[in-house]
Amino acid sequence: MNITPALEVNNLSIKFGDFTAVDNVTFSVARGEIFGFLGANGAGKTTTIRMLTGLLVPSSGSARVGGLGFEDGGRGIKKITGYMSQKFTLYNDMTVGENLDFAAGLRKLEPGYAKKRRRELFDLIGFTRPLSTMVSSLPGGIKQELALGTAMLHDPEIVFLDEPTSGVAPVSRVRFWALIGKITAMGKTVIVTTHYMDEAENCARIALMRTGKLIALGTPAELKASAFPGPMGEIDFKGAAPGAYIKKLENAPGLLELSPHGMRWHAAFKDRASMDAALEQIPAGASVALIKPSLEDVFIRLVEGER
Repeated sequence: MNITPALEVNNLSIKFGDFTAVDNVTFSVARGEIFGFLGANGAGKTTTIRMLTGLLVPSSGSARVGGLGFEDGGRGIKKITGYMSQKFTLYNDMTVGENLDFAAGLRKLEPGYAKKRRRELFDLIGFTRPLSTMVSSLPGGIKQELALGTAMLHDPEIVFLDEPTSGVAPVSRVRFWALIGKITAMGKTVIVTTHYMDEAENCARIALMRTGKLIALGTPAELKASAFPGPMGEIDFKGAAPGAYIKKLENAPGLLELSPHGMRWHAAFKDRASMDAALEQIPAGASVALIKPSLEDVFIRLVEGER
């Protein structure tokens, strides 16, 4: 059994002039893992992926992808990786069949093998439309599923997905993540970036990036426990103007995070005593419910809060 990690990244950095886009990033990914990148726009997620797929040359550091390095210019790595970029990667003015034939040609796949893989991938994503269908006529969710299939046409070991569900309907996002589950069940490794916190919950582990640096790494549960070691309450002011009370809470001893969530507020404290003392200041008609922190709370505390 091959126990070599799918990815081994050590002190990986890249600079564009005086700007450091990725700064000394180190992590590893196990084979068969769904590994997620979270971060605001410009955090360095896409740039990291482009280095790992051989599209950008690092300024310093090292990486091994599927046990392979970049000594050959990345040719070996490109054979074992698939990449679905954050912008739609198929051509709208071509048919489904033409897009797949074009992708097979770029990969220099033997025609018989490419046809076999096309059938397998259509079964995987549940695509039943004719090959003559124009890509421009497909709904957004089906386009993304087809783009995923195209990225896997050469049967890669590791699949990089850069914001694959951006702009598609919620039901299509659910379908797409079901496909990701099927892919990893086949033994593939998936590295995915997303802005959707509910999607990130599906990752085995998450790397949280800010301004090119990796600032947190762990399972969703580990990230929540690390960011919020104490209790969290959800405050509903029941129509009362919260302004004056929020100002008091902001200065409460032991407060870790205070942020709005729709019509309610989330308040996290270092311990229950601090929470009880602080919440005595809210109006009598308001209610407080103990809740568990979400990845959105983690993101707000570690990324937005710092900004």
